[in-house]
Amino acid sequence: MTTPSFHNAVVTGACGGLGQALARELIAGGARVALVGLQRPALEALAALAPERCAIYQPDVSDAGAMQAMAADWLGRAGAPDLVIANAGVAGGFDTAQAGDLAVMRRMLEINLLGVATTFQPFMAPMRAGGRRGALVGVASVAGWRGMPGNGAYCASKAGLIAYLQSLRAELRPTAITVHTVSPGYLRTALTAGNRFAMPGLLEPDEAARRLLAGVAGGTEHIVLPRRIGWLSRALSLLPARLHDRILLGQPRKPRAGEPGATDIPGLKK
Repeated sequence: MTTPSFHNAVVTGACGGLGQALARELIAGGARVALVGLQRPALEALAALAPERCAIYQPDVSDAGAMQAMAADWLGRAGAPDLVIANAGVAGGFDTAQAGDLAVMRRMLEINLLGVATTFQPFMAPMRAGGRRGALVGVASVAGWRGMPGNGAYCASKAGLIAYLQSLRAELRPTAITVHTVSPGYLRTALTAGNRFAMPGLLEPDEAARRLLAGVAGGTEHIVLPRRIGWLSRALSLLPARLHDRILLGQPRKPRAGEPGATDIPGLKK
């Protein structure tokens, strides 16, 4: 599959998994790329692929001021992007009965939901002012389609993101800026490494990145990776709610923060 042509891209969560794969594809395609993430060695390895076309930034995506400073620097270097991918995200189990998990929910919402708005906001005016076509991409999840036991914080953050992107898409219909909602199922990344349940349709990040970029270039507003996990999720949603819940309750739950196999949540204060 040939990588679609994007000339100027911003990618958050570029340190690993899908974000890293997206950055590699874009760099290989000749784009100038703003690499946004927290792990400098991983970002430096990416930037080394094309030092003259890349810049490294390490803001907290939920910090509006830091994101605006990042955007100002990139706009000064490369001008308005034609592609902004808000990919940064965290995942983890959640138990409402545990007081400490409330901090997990707050932080997950800050990164997974607020972080998308803070990523898009500083680029909106410059992209619209140019009058050229551009794309805003938010990486949600099929987990945002329906709540799952033990995963309430993550599901809520992604469901909120899907609704936010719907609103933004409607607002930008009169412009040349398109808004794309990406709903991955299971990708082989650090976020799924600790999962203790079956992951049907598990997809490699490189293949997911190619499909995502092709979908955006082709104007697809809702991109599911892989598509068959979307069909499975929709089929399950046709079941009576009690039966659907009974099936999900029988599955192992995602590890909570502090449990073996749990993924790190940057900036979490419990």
